[in-house]
Amino acid sequence: MPKKLTIYAPNVHTGGGLVLLVELLANLPPTDSIRLFLDARLQNNIKLPQNASITWSYPRISSRLMTEFLLWENNKQEDTTVLCFHGLPPLFPLQRKAVVFVQNRLLIGRESLTEYPLRIRLRIGIERLLSRKLQSHCSHYIVQTPTMETLLKKWLRKPIPVSTIAFSPSTFALIPLQSVVVREYFDFLYVASGEAHKNHLNLLEAWRQLAEADFLPSLVLTIDPHIHPSLAIEIARYREAYGLKLVNKGSVDYNDMRALYQASSALIYPSRTESFGLPLIEASCLGLPVLAPELDYVRDVVQPVETFDPNSPVSIARAVKRFLNYPEPAFRIRTTQDFIAEVLK
Repeated sequence: MPKKLTIYAPNVHTGGGLVLLVELLANLPPTDSIRLFLDARLQNNIKLPQNASITWSYPRISSRLMTEFLLWENNKQEDTTVLCFHGLPPLFPLQRKAVVFVQNRLLIGRESLTEYPLRIRLRIGIERLLSRKLQSHCSHYIVQTPTMETLLKKWLRKPIPVSTIAFSPSTFALIPLQSVVVREYFDFLYVASGEAHKNHLNLLEAWRQLAEADFLPSLVLTIDPHIHPSLAIEIARYREAYGLKLVNKGSVDYNDMRALYQASSALIYPSRTESFGLPLIEASCLGLPVLAPELDYVRDVVQPVETFDPNSPVSIARAVKRFLNYPEPAFRIRTTQDFIAEVLK
């Protein structure tokens, strides 16, 4: 372990990235010095190591540029390692070791961004450009799954070492489920934010098709209406228009998430792309069945009980039926004579 460690995470403030950052900060080994560059939106909401010095980065271009400069300025000492926890290489070349932890698959992938709002498309586009142009500023990459390692190695233009190390909160699975009081129960749970690749619209359409076939399983979602208002409105519209059993819990504190897992019979996870998929790990640790796409990122970390095509609401609905022991009726193959009779009607 180096004598000095800098953790650079200026834009990590929500989702799985924040969960892993909290876990990392809680388990740092003793060092001579710890320097943290953190998102200012975490002030008063995160427990910090006692021996750490903190620089807060605000969600403004000027503040981000300043923190990049301070990172460069403060990284001139010996035995210092910089961990870029936000997934991007440093803007300015550092004199010491720079390790980049890539958590966002969209930064190294070629997935279309057309479903995202213009502001998000611009941000991801800029981050993709920086990720590629600044590779030489990185001495080591870390990812969480074999699939991400394969993608990253194909994407890199230079022979930079890549390690695969997955970790998750160590305390989540240690607290007995019986310690949480549950007052309501659900058939399915989807723990996800509202980005386009999380694929909520196909999931909602699958639930509509299930209702048309007189199946009304309940589904609980975790969409923050302040961050994703249009998706929250769409969830409410589907619930009212088609009589679906949809419950949107909004943003759920990580410490309260266990109650949702305990209250659900299964996790359904239709996301089209992930670098890790932390809810898959959490559900697996708690013994909850998982329904998920037949995609590499899923098989990297869990063995789902049912799989489906995430781009097909029909496929999602059929997987739900199979899990609930309502198999599709066998397709009837007719005779040539039947076909001719239909033509001549």
